[in-house]
Amino acid sequence: MSSETLTVAERDNIEHGPWFAKLSSGLRSAILGRASVRRVKDSTLLTTRGSQADEWCGVARGAVRVSSVSLSGKQVTLTYCEPGTWFGDTALFDGLPRTHDANAHGETTLLVVRKPDFKELLSQHPELYEALLRLHCRRLRLLYNVIEDLNTRPLAARLAKQLLLLARSYGIAQGEEIRIGLQLAQEDLAQLLGASRQRVNQELKGFERDGAVRVEPTRLVVLSRDKLLAIATR
Repeated sequence: MSSETLTVAERDNIEHGPWFAKLSSGLRSAILGRASVRRVKDSTLLTTRGSQADEWCGVARGAVRVSSVSLSGKQVTLTYCEPGTWFGDTALFDGLPRTHDANAHGETTLLVVRKPDFKELLSQHPELYEALLRLHCRRLRLLYNVIEDLNTRPLAARLAKQLLLLARSYGIAQGEEIRIGLQLAQEDLAQLLGASRQRVNQELKGFERDGAVRVEPTRLVVLSRDKLLAIATR
């Protein structure tokens, strides 16, 4: 076990995560008691596709970029795990190799539960089975939403929706503006949306003209949530 401990802000991120917060106090304490703290630098490789799973992780600070590589060799970003999110349990359950790569995005702090401890938590706390089932159901619903959006919605609507989600997860209020704290290049956004960087850049310029966002180097600022919402629901 690591001798490091979470900062007050990191622990708050874990305890107020939407999934973790719904667990019983006994199970929350048991998980925290078996977890070690790991702090990693930006771009640190955490897991690789095809490797065997030996850890279950919760994000306490920063973000984890979950990605894959297409047959043509192109990097594809699937999602960013925000603070309060847990990942790695699927491969621990079915015993199959990991399906994706995971890298730290920015300075990141993780709570890490080793596979033997994860198995013991399951055997000692049956509540965890139902809680993880709910977590998997939520992931499936989100996946279905993404597939539906890809097949039915224009890029502008999908981009506006993604910016609203990022503002909710990483938003830093500055007066009436909301600065998205997660550092994302336009290529990162393009990968999330399954589009080219050029098309995403074109749509962002349109958002700027409409007064919905302001584009800064590696940062996006939401100027009007209402305007973004209107675009997202077209």
